[in-house]
Amino acid sequence: MRIPLHRAALPASALALLIGGAVPAAAAEPHAAPASHTLAPNTVFYVDPDSDATRQALTDLKHHDLAGARDMAKLASWPEAAWFTGGTPAEVESQVRDLVRRAGRAKAVPVLVAYDIPLRDCSQYSAGGAQSDAEYRAWIDAFARGLGSSKAVVVLEPDGLANLPADCAPGADPTGEQTAGRLADLNHAVDALERQPNSVVYLDAGNSHWQSVGNAAQRLIDAGVQRAQGFSLNVSNYFATDRATRYGTWVSQCVWFATEGPDWARGHADWCASQYYSPAAPNDGQPGDAVDVEDPSTWHWTDQWFQQNVGSPSAGELAHFVVDTSRNGRGDWKPPAGKYSGDPQTWCNAPGSGIGDRPTANTGVPLADAFLWIKTVGQSDGQCNRGVPGGTVDPEYGVVDPAAGAWWPEQAASLVENAAPALTFNTARH
Repeated sequence: MRIPLHRAALPASALALLIGGAVPAAAAEPHAAPASHTLAPNTVFYVDPDSDATRQALTDLKHHDLAGARDMAKLASWPEAAWFTGGTPAEVESQVRDLVRRAGRAKAVPVLVAYDIPLRDCSQYSAGGAQSDAEYRAWIDAFARGLGSSKAVVVLEPDGLANLPADCAPGADPTGEQTAGRLADLNHAVDALERQPNSVVYLDAGNSHWQSVGNAAQRLIDAGVQRAQGFSLNVSNYFATDRATRYGTWVSQCVWFATEGPDWARGHADWCASQYYSPAAPNDGQPGDAVDVEDPSTWHWTDQWFQQNVGSPSAGELAHFVVDTSRNGRGDWKPPAGKYSGDPQTWCNAPGSGIGDRPTANTGVPLADAFLWIKTVGQSDGQCNRGVPGGTVDPEYGVVDPAAGAWWPEQAASLVENAAPALTFNTARH
């Protein structure tokens, strides 16, 4: 992940004409929507004319790879999120303001990712972030100022809640001070962003294969989700959309159960059934007790628990969510049994993956505000070694993977080739 560089826009429309595609130069005029912290189903998301995919299409064209150029032009015609990963407050304010103004001129809504939390990614592949809580708060305040009154979607700190400082390693945060600071930072960020009249803010909640429903819900509550539009799921991951929306619905219902539900339930997100739940085992949120999270057909027990204990709060009473579908068209990768003795890193540059559902705010799922391409399609997750001791080469590709956030043309081409449904040009831009 990296802060986008400001460069002169490339002639994507001319490229499309050269290779027979259709990449419109400007977004179609959307219907006017009132200023609010929600997303209308007809929201048109912003397409950056100077994306990695556009530049790769031009490179392919120069090398007379017309098929590759056409595939990259297809990819470049779809909206993706812009990541902001550091810099000074003045720099991020200027960069955010520039993006929202460009999107406004195109009559479209940009998706921005704020990714600068202290101790980011437990100092692993995507290490970095602000050096202190005070530094982070100054940075996010500047980010918010850059938004101003422009309509924008903000995904707030991917993995920041699912991977708290206390989760980094045994004894990583013995006093709890770093974790408390993380939650305070996120609360501050929610309030700073929500003060802008047209920002739509989603705290990140990880994915359906990580924290249990109750854990995810409690962490969202602790970080101020009730003052935001909701939460994001599956960022930079591969789990199928239907799995994410089912899990997200439970998390949202659990937030309501523990905050707005019956008196006996208040403060007890830990009582919510999880994706690991079965009446035949303790509901302790731990994998492997009774059901296999790899097999969502067992999730009917969780559905039943929520039907019996939560009922049917209206969509207006519940937190909403967005799902990253940039790489989940073929679901999560499962290496052959016994191939790796260590961690196969199924989350990292998963082979055989394809682009999933196209970005849209018309999802057909009551609580799912949008399917978005949050992870930049074609950017590496990092240098994976599949748990091979001392290994630097990724056994699945036979190369040293690019660093996290670096553009990887071969992966981009594979994700397009494996897209499900097949990737086409985005001619309507909505």
